[in-house]
Amino acid sequence: MEATQPAVLVLENGSVYHGEAFGARTDRVFELVFNTSMTGYQEICTDPSYRGQGVLFTVPHIGNVGVNLEDIEARVPQVEAVVVRSISHQYSNWRADDELGGWLAEHGVPGISGIDTRAITRVLRSTGTMKAALSTQGTSPADLLKMAREWSGLDGRDMVTEVTCAEAFEWTGDQADHWIQQNGPKDRCHVVLYDFGAKRNILRHLAARGARVTVVPACTTAEQVFELHPDGVMLSNGPGDPAGLPYAAEAVRKIIERSIPVFGICLGHQLIGLALGGRTTRLKFGHHSGNHPVQDVLTKKVYVTAQNHNYMVVPESLQAAGTEYESEITHLSLNDGSVEGLRLIHKPVYCVQFHPEAAPGPHDALDLFTPFFSMMDRARARE
Repeated sequence: MEATQPAVLVLENGSVYHGEAFGARTDRVFELVFNTSMTGYQEICTDPSYRGQGVLFTVPHIGNVGVNLEDIEARVPQVEAVVVRSISHQYSNWRADDELGGWLAEHGVPGISGIDTRAITRVLRSTGTMKAALSTQGTSPADLLKMAREWSGLDGRDMVTEVTCAEAFEWTGDQADHWIQQNGPKDRCHVVLYDFGAKRNILRHLAARGARVTVVPACTTAEQVFELHPDGVMLSNGPGDPAGLPYAAEAVRKIIERSIPVFGICLGHQLIGLALGGRTTRLKFGHHSGNHPVQDVLTKKVYVTAQNHNYMVVPESLQAAGTEYESEITHLSLNDGSVEGLRLIHKPVYCVQFHPEAAPGPHDALDLFTPFFSMMDRARARE
């Protein structure tokens, strides 16, 4: 058995945690967040919304089912680092192709195990998300603290440029398509999806409902979208601060003006808020989990949802903006009361902060794709 190597994690408040290294041998600086999901570590590690962040898993043990080529939301891991209480270097699952540590090492992602993740989670909950630095190659705690404190962080930065596609392409599926039930006629409609760091499961569910999906880079202008003649526009999830994406908010505003059906998820939800003249703000420690309760304001139905975001739309800002497009809040978090969904009253536009496509997480909210297709069907019928 290979001898364990030391690793050290340092938070910007000066806290130092010594543990065992796995994954790549390197140094990394990031924003540290915690995720309370009990399962789905591979989907979490490949979620592009985590770009710039290290993920601390509150579940005490991960890695026992290894990794495979299907449970991915991007081609390679997107997290900056992985922090766990215990990792299994032996795996047992009929779908597994590799062990977690080896897979992370192959893609340059460091990890640390053998530390008190519960204590760190309590620190993050009480003080808020922090910058951190991790070394799996022997860098001193003093140097790591300096690195963490000098790092500029994520506020105001455009992280989407690091994860969006380089050019437009048509989604033709991947090896995980067979896990999604086909429930719509093929070529039912044409959806243009803005790739702000889109999770593949969004694409899979659009295609399963019969959409032909054209994926476009985040910098695509509204005019370029109009030339594609979409029946609807999907605004995907993505990493970082929505305030760092004024070009995207401007494109969304122009698309809304055209009355094209629009559905936004996560970052897409926040960009709709900005397009309406509102503003966003940082949450204390974000929402990162597969078990957050959200209530539909109208029906009072409660969904258990998958979430991954550090910013929220400020509801009062939408009222103060005096936008010409009247909107209403459709969903609220039952944990902290933050806005989890919006819709425009006189335009075919709606959005949610959580992830109805799950991956990982419950499927409670999958039906939230249905109104998008209904809006497109009605628009096509009027043509």
